[in-house]
Amino acid sequence: MKMLFCSAIILGMKKSLNNLFYWNALSAIVITSLLPAPALAQEINTPESDAGAVVCTPGVYAPDPGECLPLGPSQTLNEMAALGMVYPLEPFPGIHPSDALNYVPYQYFKMTEPFTNTYPSLEAAIDKTSAIRQIGPGKLIYITYTRAEETQRGVYFHLPSGEWMPGAGTRVSVPIFQGFEFHTTPRNAFGWVLDEAKVRLYPDFGGENPIMQTLSRYNVVQIYKIMQVEGTEWLLIGPNQWVEGRQVGVVSPNTTPPAGVSSDRWIDVNLVEQTMAVYDHHHMVYATLIASGLDPFFTRPGTFQIYKKKESEHMTGAFEADRLDYYDLEDVPYTMYFDKARAIHGAYWRAMFGYPQSHGCVNMSVGDSAWLFQWAHEGDWVYVHDPSGATPTDPAFYGDGGA
Repeated sequence: MKMLFCSAIILGMKKSLNNLFYWNALSAIVITSLLPAPALAQEINTPESDAGAVVCTPGVYAPDPGECLPLGPSQTLNEMAALGMVYPLEPFPGIHPSDALNYVPYQYFKMTEPFTNTYPSLEAAIDKTSAIRQIGPGKLIYITYTRAEETQRGVYFHLPSGEWMPGAGTRVSVPIFQGFEFHTTPRNAFGWVLDEAKVRLYPDFGGENPIMQTLSRYNVVQIYKIMQVEGTEWLLIGPNQWVEGRQVGVVSPNTTPPAGVSSDRWIDVNLVEQTMAVYDHHHMVYATLIASGLDPFFTRPGTFQIYKKKESEHMTGAFEADRLDYYDLEDVPYTMYFDKARAIHGAYWRAMFGYPQSHGCVNMSVGDSAWLFQWAHEGDWVYVHDPSGATPTDPAFYGDGGA
């Protein structure tokens, strides 16, 4: 049965509701308008002309239902559905991996002096006599030790080799960060806040565009739309919730194997977003943030295969002629070589991910690298790409690479 609406109510119903917080208020208006007021009691029973139309009950209508107008809440729901959103919003499908993956059977310390000597005994180390070898000089030196000995003349570290060295360093607490496992491929893009992200009502920096909230590092957001506004990328993370794109490391699910990948298992490394996605049988099974090669030590784009796996690796190297950039990293966990000396591996010395930082390797947190090491086989594909095209692709540009 058609019902008579006053013109003001119909006009209000035709306006799109841009904020879900108004729905309850709108429902109250609609319900009130349907109650027979004394002045309208007689008109309600009067046949209405065909020029009128009934507003549809809230729901998603595709295609247009014809017999009612999909306006008000229905229009909002239709707009959300077009962006992959349902109401209420579906929870993020990622699952935290086991905390046990963060464990490594090593203790590390970072040398704070450019070099030091090792000695055959604790007494020799205290007296600085009968030095065995020199470690360094270098800027990035991490040593594995079995125990630390406190003495009146300082701290001394006992090394797995049996040597002793003065405590010219600081003990390392392995940073904990983990991505997510997935049992089903996410239906939309998602990402991690890299430092801090301000959520705005509209995709612009205008003074009248309020900041609704501030998200912290590693907060996870679902992404329903990506758009460019005056040269700036913006991400829609919820109804009327926009954040600037460069503040988020984004994963965009793509279950189609890249060109050159001949199996249904591959690792996707996105150099622009500094993210990794892992696919198995055309389903995303894991995703996380990484740290790839920093200019000029880029991680080389291309399609590769893991050719060697090692549970721990001693990595050393230097790229500058004066070797002032020398690094010495003991017991690097869960190393998977895929392009000469470039490897995917855990980086216990990194506290932040989502930014290029390495000498060409793909650095991951210890927990993430442990998960990937358990999943990966030698021969699995690694697809490294830069959607912006900014990373050099000429093979002549690249050497062997490093950590």
